[in-house]
Amino acid sequence: MTPGNLENRLIDFSVLICHIASLLPNTGLGSHIERQIIRSGTSPACNYAEARSAESRQDFIHKLKIVLKELRETRVWLINSHRMQLLPPTEVEPAIRESDELISIFITSVNTAVRRLKPNRRSEF
Repeated sequence: MTPGNLENRLIDFSVLICHIASLLPNTGLGSHIERQIIRSGTSPACNYAEARSAESRQDFIHKLKIVLKELRETRVWLINSHRMQLLPPTEVEPAIRESDELISIFITSVNTAVRRLKPNRRSEF
């Protein structure tokens, strides 16, 4: 997958998250989750765009770790919404699968970048 394709996939994920957020109930809980999931779910695409323009390998790794952190947070919000039955399974389950795939991609990317930074250094995320 090229960096441009990955960025587009993250943008598509952002759009999916915004759609899902719009389905949350108009309650205090629904509004809280909506704000949180929009914030964390739209952040990975922007942070990845920044990573592509990193000033150093360390900066690149740092920005990839932020992408990974935000993807993991979004995944938890999706699972919470699913378990609370705030969203229909047909909407949330594909988003959870996509977040899992993206997390796997970024775990591999971070580990590869760290390995290239210092050949003897290992990092597991």
